[in-house]
Amino acid sequence: MIDRSIVIQNVYVMLAYAFRAIKAKSISRVGSENFDNLHDLLAEILIRGMNSQIKRGLHQDYLSRTEELSTVRGRIDIAQTVNRHAHSRGRVVCNFDEYLPNTPHNQALKSVISLLIQRGNISRARQVSLRRLLPYLEDVALVPPTSVRWNELHYHRANASYRLLLGVCELIVLGLLPNGDDGNMKLESWFSDEAMSTLYERFLREYFVLHHPELFPSAPLIDWAVSDGIASGLHQLPKMRTDLTLRKGANRLIIDAKYYEKSMQTNRFSAKSTVHSANLYQILTYVKNEDVKQTGNVAGLLLYAKTDGFEQPELDVVVQGSRIGAQTLDLNKPWVEVRAQLDALVQWIPKS
Repeated sequence: MIDRSIVIQNVYVMLAYAFRAIKAKSISRVGSENFDNLHDLLAEILIRGMNSQIKRGLHQDYLSRTEELSTVRGRIDIAQTVNRHAHSRGRVVCNFDEYLPNTPHNQALKSVISLLIQRGNISRARQVSLRRLLPYLEDVALVPPTSVRWNELHYHRANASYRLLLGVCELIVLGLLPNGDDGNMKLESWFSDEAMSTLYERFLREYFVLHHPELFPSAPLIDWAVSDGIASGLHQLPKMRTDLTLRKGANRLIIDAKYYEKSMQTNRFSAKSTVHSANLYQILTYVKNEDVKQTGNVAGLLLYAKTDGFEQPELDVVVQGSRIGAQTLDLNKPWVEVRAQLDALVQWIPKS
């Protein structure tokens, strides 16, 4: 039986790692609390994070504005001044920059906070707390949450504290699904598989970046080991980007993170469960193209988030000199045990 409190607390830890906020003091106590569902957890992270951000001051930036003024400010827009006949009223149209909170980062926050209030499965007390945040965002435009371009939200020293908050917001929006009747959107009680898959990948990478920097964790592209001779249409080859690669000297482990409702596959002709064929072909292709000289110094591991299925992946084989495997990470365990499972993955790196 799944202990939901452990799962939710581990999702919080995953969020903190994934968005590089594991040391954020303003939300450090969230993981020790019990939550009935993920919406309540996300709401609490936003509440605590926003309250802390408000004390420090909301992120602001210089934004371009055009207004009709009685005094000159910035640069006079002569064409607009003439077109509006502003000069006849003793006014001029000016273009100028103003330091304002109406930034894309704050727009995303306001949008998702409003969405949680309206459609999230959260307690009455947290609804009230979220509503109390909106007046601080009064000068921020309310935009449709699906219009936010998450990959264009850049972070620097002045707004680094927004990383976890907006990471949470992005996952909330990824979890939106059409209800199939009138095209409106509703929030799932849990994240969609796509949202959890994104979180799972980020979490794994950032965990090793923080705890095992000596393994140079990264998510590099792998080049196709194309032979000399016939080579046309190379631009049509798909890119091979790993979820996580760990390196120890010349030896490497390629980890492909998988978050599925079912971590094993069956077919109609046999009751036997097997590892997903496409996943196995994918990790084998990664390994063989990375180990060009066929030295066996590259291993590949499919790491599934453990489900409640009857049978789980337990594959560990050597294919053409390369170690290939598939196993699970049990997120239903207390965090100290989850961490032990992660640290044990280092043993998969081939020995010199």
